[in-house]
Amino acid sequence: MPRVIFHADLDAFFVAVEQALDPALRGLPVIVGGEPGGRGVVASASYEARAHGIHSAMPLAEARRRCPRAIFLPGRYERYAAYSERFLDILAELTPDREPRGLEEAYLDMTGFEHLYGQPRQTARRLKERVRRELGLVVSVGIASNKMVAKVASSISKPDGLLEVPPGGEAAFLAPLPVGELPTVGVEAERSLRALGIRTVGQLAALPPEKLHYHFGALGRTMAQYARGLDSAPVVGPAPPKSISRSTTLAQDSLDMDFLQALLRYLGERVGVALRREGKWARRITTTVRYADFRTVSRSRTLKEAANTDDGILETALELLRQALRERWDRVRLVGVGVSELTDGGFQLALLGCGRERQGQLTPALDRLRAKYGFTSIQTGRTFALRQALPTERGAYVLKTPSLSR
Repeated sequence: MPRVIFHADLDAFFVAVEQALDPALRGLPVIVGGEPGGRGVVASASYEARAHGIHSAMPLAEARRRCPRAIFLPGRYERYAAYSERFLDILAELTPDREPRGLEEAYLDMTGFEHLYGQPRQTARRLKERVRRELGLVVSVGIASNKMVAKVASSISKPDGLLEVPPGGEAAFLAPLPVGELPTVGVEAERSLRALGIRTVGQLAALPPEKLHYHFGALGRTMAQYARGLDSAPVVGPAPPKSISRSTTLAQDSLDMDFLQALLRYLGERVGVALRREGKWARRITTTVRYADFRTVSRSRTLKEAANTDDGILETALELLRQALRERWDRVRLVGVGVSELTDGGFQLALLGCGRERQGQLTPALDRLRAKYGFTSIQTGRTFALRQALPTERGAYVLKTPSLSR
C-alpha cells in the first residue's frame, strides 16, 4: 500500500503573521528583517515584494533599492513562535505522525486515514480552510507517496498551493522540473550539473548513479534516488534539541561593556527559559561575538556540573564574553549565547549549603510569572541598561532578526 505523505508549508510565514495581525498590510510589498537604513538581511518577503526580485538573505539596503515603496518590519520571534505552535496543534489533530521542520512547515503521514477523513485532497483542502480561518494564514500542501516529492509539490504550487502527485507518477512529475527544484541540489551543485549539460530532473535521472557518485560523492547517490522520485525516509516526530541559542545584531556597533553584558544576560535568560521548557540541563556554554569587520569568534566551556538556571548559564557566558573582548578589544556587531551537550539529569545535591537548590526552586516560579505577565515584568538590575536602548512589545525586548534562530 503506497504511503500518503503531506508536506504543509505556511506561505511567507513571518510576513503572513504580520499581515494577520495588521490586515492593512495585505496586498502590499512587505519585508521582515529590520530597517533598510540599518544592517541586516531579508528574513521574509511578501509575494508582492518578491515580484521585484527580493528574496531571503538579501541585504536590506538592496531590497530597498529594488522596491523603494516596500514596508520594512523588524522580526518578532515571540509572535512567530506563538503562531507556529497553533499551526502545529492543528496538524496534531489530523495525525500523531508529524515531523515539524522549523517554525512553518511539517510532514504528515496520512496513510490509512482515508476511512476517517475521506480522500487526501479533500483532507488537505479542509486543512487549508481551517488554517486560513483560525490563523489568518495560507498554507500550501503537497501530497505524494514520499516526503521528498511531497515537499517539491508544495514548493512549486506556492502560493496557496495544493498539488497531489499520484502513486507511480513521481518520476514523471519531477522530470520536466529545473534540477534546482530537487532537494540536495544547492547552488553549487546546480552550477556543476549545468556544466555537465544537466538542466532538468529528468536529465539527471538519466545519468548513471556511478557518474553522479564520481562527481558528488555520497550526495550523488542521493541525487540519483531523488531524481527517480524515490525516498524511503519515514516521518519522524520532533527530536529533542541538541542545542539552544539566542543571538542578536546590534543597531550600532558598540564597545559599551555594560550594555553588551546586559544584552548577553537577557539573551542568556531567554536560553534558560527554553532549556527548562525542554526539561534539559546543559553541560557546555558558548558565547559568540561578531566584530564590526564581520570577524566572528566563539568561546566555549564545559561545566563541571550540568546547569539549567539563569545564573548557572550566565556566570560562564559572561566570563567568556569578557575573555573574547580581552583578546580583541574592538567594536561589536553581534552577540549570542548558546548551550549544548544537553542532558536529562540535574546537578548533584550539595552536602553543605543550599544556594543552588533554592535557585533551582525559585527559577521555575520566575518562569511562570514571566509567562503570565511578560518577560520584562521581572528583571535583574544588570539588564536595566537595555531599557533605554531597546523597545519592548508584549513584555519582551524587541531584538534584531538574527535572534529568531533557535
